[in-house]
Amino acid sequence: MAKKTASPKAQVNAYIAAFPPNARKALKEVRATVKATAPGAEEAFSYRMPAFRLNDRVLVWYAAFTNHFSLFPIGASITRPLAKDVVGYETSKGTIRFPLSKRVPVGLIRKIVKARIAEVQARGR
Repeated sequence: MAKKTASPKAQVNAYIAAFPPNARKALKEVRATVKATAPGAEEAFSYRMPAFRLNDRVLVWYAAFTNHFSLFPIGASITRPLAKDVVGYETSKGTIRFPLSKRVPVGLIRKIVKARIAEVQARGR
């Protein structure tokens, strides 16, 4: 009999529960923001990170670390048009990092998710 793997929602819940309170709070807020911004996206869990998929493609991954949480894949095609918004956040190829010591920038995350939705939909054509 094959071992049944946990649902993506259960995997995401377990991932979030494993972090200290400040990271848990941030991850829950990111999760809720992405759900609200991309209601057609489905929760997923891959590369040991929570994610959302849209049109069979990853929309975003998000993950917590010791001092920050990150969104992936956030490339220059997104950060360049949002340059004024991302000032002060560390970016590198494919990611943007948000310090856990500050409030979750919900408005910026919405903008990033909307830009990723446009990218995913453009690639699907």
